Amino acid sequence: MNAVSQLWTNAFAQTEVTRETYWGISSTGYAVFYLLTAITILVFLYGVYRRFARYADGDDDPFARVDELPRRIVAASKIVLSNEKQFDRDLYGGLMHAFILWGFLTLLIATLIIGFEQYATEMLLDLSFWQGDFYLAYQFIVDAMGLLFVVGIGMAIYRRYWVRNRRLWGRHTSSEDDIFIWTLFGLGVGGFLLEGLRIYATGMPDHEIVSFVGYGLAMVFEALGVPLAGEPGVSLSAGVVTGENLHWLAWWSHSLLAFFFIAWIPYAKPFHMISSFANVVTRDEKAGRRLPNVPADLDATNAESIDDFTWKELLDQDACTKCGRCSSVCPAKASDRPLDPRDVILDLKRYRESLEAGGEEQPIVADGGTSVIDAETMESCMACMACMDACPVEIEHLQSFTRLNRQLTDQGDVDSNMQDVFQNVMQNGNTFGDSPRNRADWADDLEFDLTDAREETVDYLWYVGDYPSYDDRNKRVARSLATILQEADVSFGILFEDEKYDGNDVRRVGEEFLYVELAGHHVETWEECEFDTIVCTDPHSYNTFENEYPEVDFAEFADDPMMPFDYTDQWNDDGEIDVKHWTQVVEELVQDGRLELSGDELEYTVTYHDPCHLGRYNDEYEAPRDLIEATGCDLYEMPRNRADSFCCGGGGGGLWMEFDEEPKPSEERLREALCDTDAGGAVEKFVVACPMCMTMYEDGRKTGDFEDDLEIVDVAELVVEAIGAQAEANLEVTGD
Repeated sequence: MNAVSQLWTNAFAQTEVTRETYWGISSTGYAVFYLLTAITILVFLYGVYRRFARYADGDDDPFARVDELPRRIVAASKIVLSNEKQFDRDLYGGLMHAFILWGFLTLLIATLIIGFEQYATEMLLDLSFWQGDFYLAYQFIVDAMGLLFVVGIGMAIYRRYWVRNRRLWGRHTSSEDDIFIWTLFGLGVGGFLLEGLRIYATGMPDHEIVSFVGYGLAMVFEALGVPLAGEPGVSLSAGVVTGENLHWLAWWSHSLLAFFFIAWIPYAKPFHMISSFANVVTRDEKAGRRLPNVPADLDATNAESIDDFTWKELLDQDACTKCGRCSSVCPAKASDRPLDPRDVILDLKRYRESLEAGGEEQPIVADGGTSVIDAETMESCMACMACMDACPVEIEHLQSFTRLNRQLTDQGDVDSNMQDVFQNVMQNGNTFGDSPRNRADWADDLEFDLTDAREETVDYLWYVGDYPSYDDRNKRVARSLATILQEADVSFGILFEDEKYDGNDVRRVGEEFLYVELAGHHVETWEECEFDTIVCTDPHSYNTFENEYPEVDFAEFADDPMMPFDYTDQWNDDGEIDVKHWTQVVEELVQDGRLELSGDELEYTVTYHDPCHLGRYNDEYEAPRDLIEATGCDLYEMPRNRADSFCCGGGGGGLWMEFDEEPKPSEERLREALCDTDAGGAVEKFVVACPMCMTMYEDGRKTGDFEDDLEIVDVAELVVEAIGAQAEANLEVTGD
């Protein structure tokens, strides 16, 4: 048996092993330590109080945030402890953060266990449990998790300072980031040095082998020949460096660094350890897909001052860790638009803190560069929700961004192209400014007549949407979908000129009252119709009908003479009416055998782009893919797919605005399709399931010089082509 094996055997053969908690510390030192402990705790508690008092001063949040609190805490604990958001898109970052988090929590719990034994069970019950097998297991776990903690901090230092990961650096990077990471590193390494010196100075007891890191360091001190008091010719007199002296120095250095860190937590970046968990607990599980409603009196819904922001929006600001994950996935930033989601959140935080320190007030958002946030920055947002999906602490960027956009709209600082869109919608009910009487002209080329859902009962009320109704390219998609529904022999109808723009994107640009007007018109019209399901061509329409129309308090606006509706109920609050995207409906029809597809009709090599409002917003990823595969096409995924999909650039008003950007989001996405998929240049068709995506990618195909490389098609067009191929095959078989 070698020496190490013998030590482990001896360690577990002892049943009454433990150690002195304050070994080598005098009674005076003991008293000073607890005085500093009391001061540290008071400073910490005062800082936390100030933080939460500031949240209490924030405006009320429109959504329930602390209902079902036990369930929320359990769900938040799962998200935080599993580090699931950190692992998304970044294995290295996930492991790094997991090591730091689990190591830190273990060390914190270990410290609390010692305190509980000393000041609870031992003092009150004369019961000690920090000994024997418990002590041995405790020491081993603490060393193992402490080592992971140090490794995690080392990984963070390597990534930040050696690799210099670009997303970790920005205009809000400051000395507090350096202090934070190096303080943690000092605590981790210092703790092991302290442990090693204690083991060495106490004669290296056999049982301490379980503290394998500390014992290893003790062996290093022994090999270096560090003198100990009591050895021949060695004393504790001044000027003589001994293991005991070094232990005393390490003990106080470690304690003072810990006191500093604990006291500093509420005043700087370490506060995210508290605010991030609170932010996850209070998250809105429908964040982004539904926006806060505006009351008729416009009470504190805009951003005239920082006091207009809700307590949750202030908490969002404090929860931000500057990790840059939102920045790294933002299509606006990737296209060199002047938007960095992280900077918007942190700019608001810095302004808030400057006011609290006595700074001067300034406009929150305006055109011209004199405000906290510039108007052009907010115009750049595509409302794609990629930032929110990537954020590991559930910051709800879109809620704050919408507040800023509403303020811009209220001030009249809106892009001129968007003002034209607003005017078109107000006058004609559509974003094109075309006559409502022409809304169903796209159907003139069909070989059958469409049912008027205002006059006849239908199973499916089809909301066609603006672009399929007025845009020439998207009219072909509308006719394809009509053909599919007719081929499936289902009962469906449209609203003809009573259909108006859905309002989803003008709402995200900040025009809330126009959105309410459109919503009121539609629900009032639907109330006069008989149907079971609303089918949407556009994922944007699908999102707002499914998630936002049921939230509107129509009664609050019905008496307003500017609102052209009398509807006063809460629409679809019981969920009786199904709202679906057309791919979901047609997928069901295929599964039910209503459409004859054998799965080998087409032989194209294709890739599919997940629309933000269908995918990230509403978690529908499979229905379009199932339909593509049902046609026989060979589907290759782009690297960024499903929840990681890259926005086309058309959301949040981007469809109507002009930007100086390089490259355009649509061009970058088409490049990805041709260069980064496994099929590469063999991709023949770029498949979409959104009229806005169709428009943006047709434009990107021209401006990016991809016209000869691939074709942009909608899923509906593939399905119609497959139906036609199947019909021809049947004719050949029958000989008709």
